[in-house]
Amino acid sequence: MILKRQAQATARAAFTLMEMLVVVAILVVLAGAAVPIYLNYLANARIDRARMDCKLLASTVEAYQAKLGQPPANLTALTQATQDQYGQTIRAFIEPAALMDPWNQPYQYDPTDIDPNSGKCKVWSKGPPGGQIISSR
Repeated sequence: MILKRQAQATARAAFTLMEMLVVVAILVVLAGAAVPIYLNYLANARIDRARMDCKLLASTVEAYQAKLGQPPANLTALTQATQDQYGQTIRAFIEPAALMDPWNQPYQYDPTDIDPNSGKCKVWSKGPPGGQIISSR
């Protein structure tokens, strides 16, 4: 009698193949539902980052103009040291890596495109391939 109970306990100590397949199937379904949600989250995070970068670059252009009296000719000018009207050296305003958007495309800037109401410049990204343009305004 004792041997029979030990044999039953030993036989039931592991999962069956069917139980393992059901668990794996459930995990695959859950992963299949989570991946699109995660990819959508990443896409929205890139768009939000580009929007914030555009606003930061527009503020940096305004700081450059306030410090030197004229807007930069292009965004690359923000990454270079320059001299003010008194001959003092002014270090770079930003790092060169800040000029690239999340899709590895350069941010765009036109020094002549100033909003007449706010006086702010426009910095923009072409956005994701096939997507909308992301602007600082």
